[in-house]
Amino acid sequence: MGERGGREGEHRHRTRQFEVFVAGAAGRLLHAATLLTAETRTRNPRAQALLTASLAHTYAQWDRLRGEDPYDRTRADLAARFARTAWRHHRGKGGVLSALTPQERLVVVLRLYEGVAEEQTAALLGLPEERVRAVCARSVSALRGGGQGTTAAPGRAS
Repeated sequence: MGERGGREGEHRHRTRQFEVFVAGAAGRLLHAATLLTAETRTRNPRAQALLTASLAHTYAQWDRLRGEDPYDRTRADLAARFARTAWRHHRGKGGVLSALTPQERLVVVLRLYEGVAEEQTAALLGLPEERVRAVCARSVSALRGGGQGTTAAPGRAS
């Protein structure tokens, strides 16, 4: 009974740690997913599905994180899932980044909203750094000149 109780206690502790992580990170991650899918904040079922799948993956890997930041792991999984299914998200549903292609949205969200370094973004997406730089510059230019106003590029606030 002692061994079983120990495993149950570990499971409860793991679950509590994950719940604390989700409580602190889910809002920002959902906003990033919403920007990626080019949905609106009030109607974002694809973003919610992406986030749910990424959080489930993080929970499954929780014991193996070993000092790795769970936010970074979840964000990387979210970006990878979006990239694999980007063809489903080609046309936005009125979100602030709906004028951009899926790849452009991915680069803009990672670089400008999430603040991921250029070299990390390039490694995550499997692109040369120059390509990431060019896509980001072209995307910001398109947002500024595409009738989106001067505040279309996402900021750090959620």
